[in-house]
Amino acid sequence: MTIDLIIPAKDEEENIALTIESIESNLSLDYKIIVVNDHSSDRTADVVRRLAGKYSNIKLIDNDGRKGFGFSLKRGFSVADSDLAIPIMADLCDDIGTIYDMHAKILAGYDVVCGSRYMHGGMKKGGPLIQSFFSRFVGHSLKYLIRIPTSDVSNSFKCFKRRVIEAIDLSGKGFEVSMELGLKAYFAGFRITEVPTTWRGRYLGKSKFYLFKAAPDYLRLYVWAIYRKLINKIRPKY
Repeated sequence: MTIDLIIPAKDEEENIALTIESIESNLSLDYKIIVVNDHSSDRTADVVRRLAGKYSNIKLIDNDGRKGFGFSLKRGFSVADSDLAIPIMADLCDDIGTIYDMHAKILAGYDVVCGSRYMHGGMKKGGPLIQSFFSRFVGHSLKYLIRIPTSDVSNSFKCFKRRVIEAIDLSGKGFEVSMELGLKAYFAGFRITEVPTTWRGRYLGKSKFYLFKAAPDYLRLYVWAIYRKLINKIRPKY
């Protein structure tokens, strides 16, 4: 199965080459890389163009709409045409080796495979402690409350069959879109599982994720998911 690796990138000239070189050096599946330049004010696009001259499987596109991670990810999905799509962060925080485990689960019949930092064998290294607490709480509590089969639904590092992406209408503007996609796939009845992954805090540059700014959007999705599960339980079945 072919894979589109979608990398939204905003002002990541310090990291994007490391991320792409890591993929090219460590992944031997059939894939291409789609980098979505999100209104960068630095040399991110120039770095990707240089690498596209070295590797023929790199495609650079612009997020020509509103700026933001959610809009960039949706832009990447709109041009993805492979069997599978996997969002990857531009700052080298995701473990590329996990993609092999995701691929194996897809071949076993799953529609969505979540990279989980909080299941047995998973790990989160670095990053703000309050952010770690928040994502861990959201993941474990939603697994318990709505029975979604992953302990890390907020993690963007997931593998999707193409039909999942095509079936779901996303409204998220920022990083919460990753959680929205996982939740909507679950309620749409797609088969979901998880594999352990290791997340590492960025090596260079400044994070684009601001917890207190993003928290209301995550909270809205959290409440929506619990409400949706409750409604499904009490709705009469005929």
